[in-house]
Amino acid sequence: MADFVHLHVHSEYSLLDGMSRIKDLPVRAKELGMKAIALTDHGTMFGSVEFYKECKKNDIKPIIGCEVYVAPRTRFQKEPGIDNSYNHLILLAKNKVGYQNLTKLVSLSFVDGFYYKPRIDLDILEQYSEGLVCLSACLAGSLSQAILKDDMDEAERVALWHKNIFKDDYYIEIQHNGLQKQIMVNQKLIELARNLDIPLVATNDAHYLKKEDAYNHEILLCIQTGKKITDEDRMRFETEEFYIKSPEEMADYFSAFPDAIENTVKIAEKCNYDFEFGVTKLPNYDVPEEFETHSDYFKKLCYDGIKKRYGDEPSKEVMDRLEYEISVIEKMGYVDYFLIVWDFINYAKSVGIPVGPGRGSGAGSIAAYAIGITDIDPIKYNLIFERFLNPERVSMPDFDVDFCYERRPEVIEYVARKYGTDHVSQIITFGTMSARMVIRDVGRVLDYPYSETDKLAKMVPMEIHITIKKALEQNPEFKQVYENDPEVHKLLDIAMGLEGLPRQASTHACRSCYY
Repeated sequence: MADFVHLHVHSEYSLLDGMSRIKDLPVRAKELGMKAIALTDHGTMFGSVEFYKECKKNDIKPIIGCEVYVAPRTRFQKEPGIDNSYNHLILLAKNKVGYQNLTKLVSLSFVDGFYYKPRIDLDILEQYSEGLVCLSACLAGSLSQAILKDDMDEAERVALWHKNIFKDDYYIEIQHNGLQKQIMVNQKLIELARNLDIPLVATNDAHYLKKEDAYNHEILLCIQTGKKITDEDRMRFETEEFYIKSPEEMADYFSAFPDAIENTVKIAEKCNYDFEFGVTKLPNYDVPEEFETHSDYFKKLCYDGIKKRYGDEPSKEVMDRLEYEISVIEKMGYVDYFLIVWDFINYAKSVGIPVGPGRGSGAGSIAAYAIGITDIDPIKYNLIFERFLNPERVSMPDFDVDFCYERRPEVIEYVARKYGTDHVSQIITFGTMSARMVIRDVGRVLDYPYSETDKLAKMVPMEIHITIKKALEQNPEFKQVYENDPEVHKLLDIAMGLEGLPRQASTHACRSCYY
């Protein structure tokens, strides 16, 4: 069996473009006898942590990467007709520095460079190149684009620039995808690589798991672009070759260039980054100078607060509960977390922003009640602290805090001012293709009559987390039309293949992250 590693792979987080589900990628790699696999979604690293965990679960080495978009000029220039074109480039993290640089590049591509797509430029690529392996990418890469324009001088300049930056970690990427353009470009790429002494690497730009998934992927592209499958001008991949191919297939395709196959394994050996889980990183809360430690200040707030809540002589039950909670909070390293949450809640109350009394497991903390994070007495209502913090189950605590919807941005702005904008972000959320939605999407793409599609969608019960499969089990009429009508059968089979894939990213309505 040939050794080969896929280094150019798109998952469901290449939104409405990649179709491979994160959980399926390492399973498929294992089935095909591979020992490692990379994740290189378009412009994002949304799936990195999930991908890492799934790979580890399946004893497959994860390689964290991204197919970044490179601006034609600088990331700051956003002129229509010029800067809405961009080139692709594959970056893979070799180590911790490489991962940090990759996340920096992707972050800057959104913060500074977003124009149709999140874009980096050559300046920051050079600045944050340490610890990264760079592949020249697909036909949309600047190297291939120069060749397609028959500008070999430009192609050589592009290749040498990247070689100068990445040294032995720059590779010229060749693919076998059945496209005539790719065959022509490969010849020039191979010639260029040999002349400039740059190593080749074979990839497959995988957007779906298996060859038989190609048609469903075409439907997905139509959903993305608002086209019908019958539209002549729709975006299409033209062949069925963009899947997770076996090592044998890849070795056979590139039998004349065994080094391109061998280099996939060498690159995988270079890439050795592991996430650190269970390490809590919080910004520093500056306590008043008269307090020697953060714990001293936290205790002072708690003791003062207990007297306000329970009077000057609190009961032994109250004080024992408080002392116990403080010891657990200190032991688990969450003193600063309590101080930070107290700080912005205290700020909100001081400027008249309505704050909820608290809900969820955090309401079980008497320390939180004492300092005003919550306004629910856990003793009176017999609430349990261990549901919130438990030394036997180490996990980051999470206070559910409700602010006035209209003035909540003021609280976020306060935290950003105090701790730095680079330490505050709102959390992303993904809208997925639910059962009813995906039926309507697929029906539109297949040009199925709207009235019939709508009727089908409404056969799916209005239940949370309902799937088409469950709906078929629950609704006899739905199952009957599925089994007896070939067109409906086709529509629903495709819909089930796409159901649950992320459709768009947005800002979580209620969450912010402070780090």
